[in-house]
Amino acid sequence: MSKGATPTGFVASTGSWAIEILDDLGRFAMLVVHTYRVMGRRHFPVRETLRQFEAITVRSSTIVFITALFTGMVLALQTATSLARFGAKPYTGSFVGLAFVLELGPVLTALVVAGRVGAGITAEIGSMTVSDQVDAIRALGADPVQKLVLPRMLAATMGLPMLTMFANVLGIGGGLLIATQLGIGANFYYQSVVGVVQLGDLLSGLIKTIVFGWTIAMVACYQALKTTGGTVGVGRSTTRTVVVSSIAVLVSDFFLTKVILLF
Repeated sequence: MSKGATPTGFVASTGSWAIEILDDLGRFAMLVVHTYRVMGRRHFPVRETLRQFEAITVRSSTIVFITALFTGMVLALQTATSLARFGAKPYTGSFVGLAFVLELGPVLTALVVAGRVGAGITAEIGSMTVSDQVDAIRALGADPVQKLVLPRMLAATMGLPMLTMFANVLGIGGGLLIATQLGIGANFYYQSVVGVVQLGDLLSGLIKTIVFGWTIAMVACYQALKTTGGTVGVGRSTTRTVVVSSIAVLVSDFFLTKVILLF
């Protein structure tokens, strides 16, 4: 508590902050419910969903793949150096494979997409909100949630698992490049990965990315639709989207891991 703050002022500010958080959660829940309601309506936005899938998945592939490749190379280098102290350097592939499939692949992909796609969605829809284009959609008798939110939510939910699968392959492949330079045979590296990584490990990581993709898209759309204050407000909403979605990915990763380990 600061010097000039009083207990009453502290309680009032804390209460105001809590009410604002609860209000945001309530409005977010209403948007989620509305999104699933419009899913069954006529005039499903197939073309827009495919366009968003291309924008989210294909256009994000380069940065995701570069991130995965060099992360796998660095991880293999650090792991091999550390395991060499115990005479276990040949088993670098087992560590890299498990680390990527279970955590690094899903989480790194989600964080990259949150930064690129989440910010892009918020900037695009936020600009439409402050320029009254969203209100114009309503005035024309259409539902902005069906036209704007639903396609992006479906595209992100479907696209993130695909990006993660390729990221896993490139990350493990990057580890192979370093492993061969350090004297580990490519065949032994491959066998150590295949022998340790099971189908359940791969599926658990992909299940997480479905939740991550949904979270990123819904947070971005919610922040965009509540944008006010012109271009300055769009910038604030974009920053808030990246921060909130990144934190949500990390927090949900922990709880999803706890749940998956129960089965």
